[in-house]
Amino acid sequence: MSPSRNLRTSAPRRNDVPPGYVADPSQGPMLAYEASLPRLPVPSLASTAAKYLESVQPHLTPAEFSTTTNVVQTFLRSDQAKVLQKRLEARAGEPGMASWLSEWWNDVAYMGYRDSVVVNVSYYYVHVDDKTRPSQAKRAATLLKAMLPFRALVESKQLEPEKVRGAPLAMSSYKWLFHSSRYPTKPSDIAHKFNPAEHNHVVFIRKNKFYQVDLANEDGSELSAAELEVQIERIIALAGNEKGTPVGALTSDNRDTWTQTRADLIAISAGNAKTLEAIESAMLLVCLDDYSPVTREEVSWGCWVGDGRNRFYDKHQLIVFENGKSGFLGEHSCMDGTPTLRMTEFIMGSLAQGKASLGPERTQETGKSLPPPAELHFIVDIKTERNIKASEAEFEKLVGAHDMEVLHYEGYGKEHIKKFKASPDAWAQLTKQLAFHKMFGRPGVCYESAQTRKYQLGRTEVIRSASNESKAFAEAMLDPKQSDTHRATLFRRAVARHLQYAAWAADGQGVDRHFFGLKRMLQPDEPVPEVYTDPAFSRTNHWELSTSNLSSPYLDGWGYGEVVPDGYGLSYSIGDNHIRWTITSMKRQTKELKHYLAEAATEIKEMMERAAKAEAAKDGQSQPKAKL
Repeated sequence: MSPSRNLRTSAPRRNDVPPGYVADPSQGPMLAYEASLPRLPVPSLASTAAKYLESVQPHLTPAEFSTTTNVVQTFLRSDQAKVLQKRLEARAGEPGMASWLSEWWNDVAYMGYRDSVVVNVSYYYVHVDDKTRPSQAKRAATLLKAMLPFRALVESKQLEPEKVRGAPLAMSSYKWLFHSSRYPTKPSDIAHKFNPAEHNHVVFIRKNKFYQVDLANEDGSELSAAELEVQIERIIALAGNEKGTPVGALTSDNRDTWTQTRADLIAISAGNAKTLEAIESAMLLVCLDDYSPVTREEVSWGCWVGDGRNRFYDKHQLIVFENGKSGFLGEHSCMDGTPTLRMTEFIMGSLAQGKASLGPERTQETGKSLPPPAELHFIVDIKTERNIKASEAEFEKLVGAHDMEVLHYEGYGKEHIKKFKASPDAWAQLTKQLAFHKMFGRPGVCYESAQTRKYQLGRTEVIRSASNESKAFAEAMLDPKQSDTHRATLFRRAVARHLQYAAWAADGQGVDRHFFGLKRMLQPDEPVPEVYTDPAFSRTNHWELSTSNLSSPYLDGWGYGEVVPDGYGLSYSIGDNHIRWTITSMKRQTKELKHYLAEAATEIKEMMERAAKAEAAKDGQSQPKAKL
């Protein structure tokens, strides 16, 4: 879902929210409405069953659908379904239970997930270029300096809460934006938030070596952009040309492996524990990579995975290349993309609009009184060196199995789409369905992320984008006997169905989280209902297309990995005059899908234009001729 591009930072007006939201001034503007947000609802069984059957139908034969319908109806009538529903409703109603889902979901989807966060969990942004073509040091310095006011607003809880139609959204996840880290532990990871007043520093990594820089002078004043630039230039010089031991590679491995190798690292020396804490408590990590990517694919690849060594994947990190291109890598476990996008838009927008307070211009005296950056040393033994080499090998194996394509489609964007009074997001989703149909001859099982932050501790719900309507539309597009007028009618029906399901998902009335919650209510000795073992269930939540829309004029790309081995990560952004898709997969004909996306986008545009002309001509003929 695309967040608003609102750079305002003032406190919210107390009269600009709907009735029912009560502000608590003691929590600061950012969290003022947190306690009065509604709780995530538990949908009714009948509602979920009906939506589920409708969403699975396009993926099943008539015989399979008949079987699944019987299974679902049997489940609905069963005492077990009623018991599970009552248990879930009771959990949702427990005093102090802000969300019946949050704890479970955070564990299953993130903290309890044991594969590498690289590819599988982390996501990235590519920033639009700075037209002045700054040096690596200057780009990193200005990004950091422009970030500091946003950090101040977040840590002081003065940031204005985001709103949808005037209603405030959950803001508690902003806690994890700065001075926090994910930690590998068994059986599930944990996260820790550090006190920014006690850890007012940033950590840079260059040539696999870590350096700490304080963000304030001895008198407490913030470093200027020019002073940060001097410190970064010093780091680049200190790092030299020789690469250090890539301890950061350990963070790229399986979480259980990293749990053990981290313990091994700490066992070597107490100093290693202090070095880790300095990294983990920093505002964030800044990766100063030693190469200059040019193409969108090269920059995206660098931001998404990098080289596996000049990183520390347990933290959010800025990435700046030697040619001044830059981006962001998000640690996804504690927060989703909308808060980090808001931060990115604040930074990039304030710089682009000349509103960032960068401090005095650089002179020959700038930085001379600053202490030099402090290198953070690790002591490694033979065992840890072996651990690092093993993690490097696993990284190369994992990343080497993937490829990426970026389609920056400039045929049209949301301005042209709006001429047809259609939703740009639904248009993009139907483009993907048509492209997948062209490639595989069937609908793609598709996950689109919808945020549920209107509820306490809200995160996401699934928009099941493939529908009977989208299937009918795609089939009509591929049938040369169908008229454009008929295709356009089917297209609009599919758009309407998509918008309806998106609204359900945002309201916590989707299918997937409810089924997840019901299954969690099973007691150990109770049988699993047949609805979960029916082949249709696993087939229709096997997300071949994992999709999400974040659109911003300050991003030149963003993305993530596939969620199933035979699927695709398919992030997208819709600009005024372009649509940009990033496609990742385990080398599953990624270029071909890119081709079909471009082809489908053009064909839908041309079909809608022809249909509009045909409709206009028909209307013209139906009018009486004027008398001469």
